[in-house]
Amino acid sequence: MTGMNRMEWVGWDNFDKILHDSEFWTAVTNTFLIGVMSTVPQLLVALGLAHLLNYKLRASTFWRTVILTPYATSVASAALVFALVFRADGGLLNWALEFVGLGHTNWANGHWTSKIAISVIVIWRWTGYNTLIYLAAMQAVPADLYEAASLDGASRWQQFRKVTIPSLRPTILFTIVISTIGSMQLFGEPLLLEGGTLGATGGNENQYETLSVYLYNYGWNLGHLGPAAAVAWAMLALLLITAAVNWLIGRFVRTSAV
Repeated sequence: MTGMNRMEWVGWDNFDKILHDSEFWTAVTNTFLIGVMSTVPQLLVALGLAHLLNYKLRASTFWRTVILTPYATSVASAALVFALVFRADGGLLNWALEFVGLGHTNWANGHWTSKIAISVIVIWRWTGYNTLIYLAAMQAVPADLYEAASLDGASRWQQFRKVTIPSLRPTILFTIVISTIGSMQLFGEPLLLEGGTLGATGGNENQYETLSVYLYNYGWNLGHLGPAAAVAWAMLALLLITAAVNWLIGRFVRTSAV
């Protein structure tokens, strides 16, 4: 960035550089693992909460607002609060673990514990958003289907499995795609988990460095805009591949259901 007047055409060298960088593949792995660890529980919990909210409840508008509140919170605020919760020294979670005799955990320095901490932040922020999407889809399911299932002796659990879930397949596929895109863009949560130099590199061993953090470190900390741009194109390619896989799975599911 300090020599913008001395740029030169290098062809595919920037792509070759990142593809032969082990840190890039570490970031890809971390992004994939955090994406799975946050998306699967998040969507399952959202589906369950939407099913509960779909029943006639008192103050239903209040509960829907409460569910959506974490989504309205800025990522910086949420990440900073959870960074205090997961602190190794004096953190609320470690205090609770020590209180019940389960010992002390350095959440940010562990390869798996750091991913769990970031996944918890993502789950907390996005579960309510997906809950309302599922709730809107559930309310669009014709009531006649539930009445027919009830007359056939189906329990509420069977109605949920045989009526609700099949009706929500397109919506579920949509939330999976959106969550996948969101996991590819994870930046604020890992950056602020520890903050400072460690946050900008994804930990002392890059144990929670995502692709967005890797791009930020290359482009703005090291000042290498060429490789950073190559990382952005690689992220786009990975998103397109993931979207294609999700589309193929959705098409297979729809074909199998016919």
